Amino acid sequence: MLVAAAVVAVGLVPVLLAYLQLGYHPDTAPEPDVSGETAVAYLDRSVHDAAAETAGDYEWRQREAMVDAVRDEIDDDVDSLERSRLDSGVAYVVEYNGTAAERWLDDNCVDDDGRRFGDCVVDDGVAVQERADEAVLLAVGFDVRVVGPDGETELTVVIVVGGQ
Repeated sequence: MLVAAAVVAVGLVPVLLAYLQLGYHPDTAPEPDVSGETAVAYLDRSVHDAAAETAGDYEWRQREAMVDAVRDEIDDDVDSLERSRLDSGVAYVVEYNGTAAERWLDDNCVDDDGRRFGDCVVDDGVAVQERADEAVLLAVGFDVRVVGPDGETELTVVIVVGGQ
């Protein structure tokens, strides 16, 4: 019995040495992610929620009020995002990007005689279109900056609503 215990103990020595050589430390946390994927997913959800909240509520002539309502909806979420990971050393800075939204609109909004819907405009980074005399949210442009202890990422994204 004692011999069997000694054999098992000797057999575990290489495992212990490998464990120590690999430097495994279960109490060491990985560096916080600063890729921006979390922010983009969060903004995507926020823009789609804002689209749902404002759908059918604004006529085309009220599009500026709709843009204000969309930004109000998103701004609350942006504030939450910017505070969300401060305790782990990650800061988000999010700003609207009207130029990116304009570029997206130029590439995606049909403006010839064969179009099915009305005009498209960008106001404060928010792209809207006239459809059946209603203002419809199409997309929102953002600049996102993520800063962490060992890195920084800057992104420009356009969050598109629905199957645009």
